[in-house]
Amino acid sequence: MSLPAPLFDPADFRIPPGVAHVCAAGETPFLHRHDAALRRYAEDKSRGAPGRDGQEAVIRRARAAVARAWGAGADEIGFCANVAEGVSLLVESIDWRPGDSVVLDPDEYPSLVGPLLLHRRPSIALRFARADDPAAMAAAVDGGTRLVAVSHVSYLNAARHDLAALREVADSVGALLVVDHTQAAGWAPIRADLADFAFSACYKWMLGITGTCVAYWNRARQPDWAPASAGWHSLVPAAGAASGAAGILGARPDYAAGVALVPDAMRFARGNPAHLSLYVLDSALDYLAGFEPAAVQAHVQALTVGLLARLAAAGIPSITPADPARHGASVCIASPNAAALVRALGERGVLAWNGRGRIRISFHGYNGAADVERIMAALREVWPG
Repeated sequence: MSLPAPLFDPADFRIPPGVAHVCAAGETPFLHRHDAALRRYAEDKSRGAPGRDGQEAVIRRARAAVARAWGAGADEIGFCANVAEGVSLLVESIDWRPGDSVVLDPDEYPSLVGPLLLHRRPSIALRFARADDPAAMAAAVDGGTRLVAVSHVSYLNAARHDLAALREVADSVGALLVVDHTQAAGWAPIRADLADFAFSACYKWMLGITGTCVAYWNRARQPDWAPASAGWHSLVPAAGAASGAAGILGARPDYAAGVALVPDAMRFARGNPAHLSLYVLDSALDYLAGFEPAAVQAHVQALTVGLLARLAAAGIPSITPADPARHGASVCIASPNAAALVRALGERGVLAWNGRGRIRISFHGYNGAADVERIMAALREVWPG
């Protein structure tokens, strides 16, 4: 089968010459346009209080852009530092009872598992079932299940999960559905409203950098949600201004009289958001807005399907589901020698990703047919046997 040329212009990115950059699930290359975003941040940071107004305007713009991409209201979009922080804030807000349980995939990413695993008062029972098998998930939940947590796409093998089916599983016992969109946001259409809460790192397919995570709060499903802790940015300013940042110049808060949380999803940002990374995210979202999400998905999955077919023909097994309806933008190959193989691929101009005993090859819009052919040429040289 013939494969497409890049959808994005590779020249828009800092991709080293002569390299197949196929590690989007780990890190994407930096857009050249982000240089201007870094300069804008430096200029605004240097302008005193008016510069802070500029920083808050960037936050509002980025929230609106994520909301458009996810089909959500801007008031439902907030930011935190990373998925683990957002999930921790959510877990801390739940009034857990002895015997409560959560259900997760046994190979779930630690950012979803860690905040639950280490919860002590009371401890939470963790139950495991395959997220790619909604019937197994349904069998694992019961009346004590408070939360079902799942990655939209598995970081381990790129299996894409049926979120609508998992929504039904959670609803069957009145549990929250919490989704990590990190391995999907930026290449796949996102339907935010399937989840009660959702998160996504921004340094992968969203083309941003570390420091900022999208935090989604489904206000229709969970109108009364409130975190168990706050900071200056997540409290309503004493002067009654519309955003936490305006509190810098507001009246002193009267703690004895009580203070209120900001009314929207920015209550996930207890302190200063990472403004620099938000300038970059704003630039990235503007770039991605030039491409229909369905077109990006069709492009990257033409490459995944093409690579899977070529791997099968070469006798190289993949642990990624073959059906594009069941996988994401990556192709994973299990090997006890994954670390050495990824190094060998890098020496041959293929930037893949190592870890957890598998090679992970990930595509975005800047990849095309030539990258797939380069991957296969390198694998034929280094694959044992």
